[in-house]
Amino acid sequence: MSNLLQSLDLHMLHPFFFTILALFFILLFKWFTHVSIAKKNLPPSPLKLPILGNLHQLGLLPHRSLQSLAQTYGPLMLLHFGRVRFLVISSADAACEVMKTQDIIFVNRPRTRMTDKLLYDSKDVTFSPYGEYWRQVKSLSVLYLFSTKRVKSFCAVREEETAIMMEEIKKFVSSSPSSSINLSELFWTTTNNVVCRVALGRKYSGEVDGMKFKELLGEFTELLGIFVVGDYIPWLAWLSSVNGLDARAERVAKQFDQFLEGVVEEHIRGKEGGNDVHGDLQNEGHNDFVDVLLWIRRTEMMGFPIDRVTIKALLLDMFAAGTDTTYTVLDWAMTELLRHPHAMKKLQDEVRCVAIDKTKLTEEDLVQMHYLKAVVKETLRIHPPLPLLVPRESIQDVKLMGYYDIAAGTPVIVNAWAIGRDPKSWDQPEEFIPERFMSSSIDFKGQDFQLIPFGAGRRGCPGTVFATAIIELVLANIVYQFDWAFAGGVTGQDLDMYESAGLSGHRRVPLLAVAFPYE
Repeated sequence: MSNLLQSLDLHMLHPFFFTILALFFILLFKWFTHVSIAKKNLPPSPLKLPILGNLHQLGLLPHRSLQSLAQTYGPLMLLHFGRVRFLVISSADAACEVMKTQDIIFVNRPRTRMTDKLLYDSKDVTFSPYGEYWRQVKSLSVLYLFSTKRVKSFCAVREEETAIMMEEIKKFVSSSPSSSINLSELFWTTTNNVVCRVALGRKYSGEVDGMKFKELLGEFTELLGIFVVGDYIPWLAWLSSVNGLDARAERVAKQFDQFLEGVVEEHIRGKEGGNDVHGDLQNEGHNDFVDVLLWIRRTEMMGFPIDRVTIKALLLDMFAAGTDTTYTVLDWAMTELLRHPHAMKKLQDEVRCVAIDKTKLTEEDLVQMHYLKAVVKETLRIHPPLPLLVPRESIQDVKLMGYYDIAAGTPVIVNAWAIGRDPKSWDQPEEFIPERFMSSSIDFKGQDFQLIPFGAGRRGCPGTVFATAIIELVLANIVYQFDWAFAGGVTGQDLDMYESAGLSGHRRVPLLAVAFPYE
């Protein structure tokens, strides 16, 4: 009997012993892991909620909410969006570290459901993951689409569309002298006409599959900036199907694909029909982007194959982003000039002095307009078109600012809106003062990190010069030929100065103003 009891005890003890041993090793592993994490110097982080993390603190205008959090937790913060830890940058020094000093480490882009759905699995320049494909399409864009020579070659297009805009204003003023003009609508139309002519060969103001082109483009940019809960809390990904977000994105992607497919086919048929619009692109600078891309594909000039999907992704990226960001800057520039009559008069005096008796301004005239350039810089400082730059992602573990440990795969948000309003970099940061740039060499081309509306480093926007050319020409002409005032007794203090929700920071409400011909 004793032998039986002994064997029974040992039989029962065997699994119990290994269970205890397993628990011991699990606890030991967690302890070592906790000690390892504790030894890492992580950036400050607000308290987070279970599951949501810090998502509840973003609000409708994340750039403003993140600026407020940075005032408490500092210019480097670690926020938890669901299961994903984001690094948030809110100072020029930290931005320089990420976008210059350690640019090669933060050169990747995090993948999202929306960019994959809308941009052919992120085959464009802006959202494409870091790698050989991105290097190739970035080189293509810099060398053949946005080179200085190429941008200059479209000078006539910009001047023609600006002249058309000015004629529209004149007709409106003649027929309705005291009525307000929707400047937001006007700027969007002019910018889109320029970008479509440059990228696609002609204007597209009609309908695309029964939907007006502007509405389709607006829905596209809205979807790009929308929060998709499944990107951060995977087990809630089904919500995008239930609330119709996935279906909406698929519909917009399909409509744009059909539209771009038609544009490409139209160019190919033109060539096959004997109208070779491609020409020698080394000498002929006036072909649109579709012509350029088809020529590169045919000649294999870049040394790598370009398929039709790549062509469509690049076109969609360039004309969609080009329209939205450019008209946004014009909208805010005119808003601030109307709110600051002294700045408006100073700009008009400069423009009218240069122009003298000209009927319209050309791009050659802009070289002499230093205050105009200061107005554009100040607008970009206080109203960057993308308040939160497109996120980056670290490709390896790194120590930031010589102190903070950042893990590989960490997405990084650079708050350009907060950096432009940082009192450590700017005197009276909330005030619109173009004069601050009259004696300053600070520019927005990616070398001065106090002012990075178009990003910087390897991931900086390749179309900065192109966008600036449109902004300066349109703004100079509109203040040269007309004096402006708010409609209906509205003052600058009454104006809604908040941005709309989404990727772009355009005005929440349209800008309305009354024009008076300059005598």
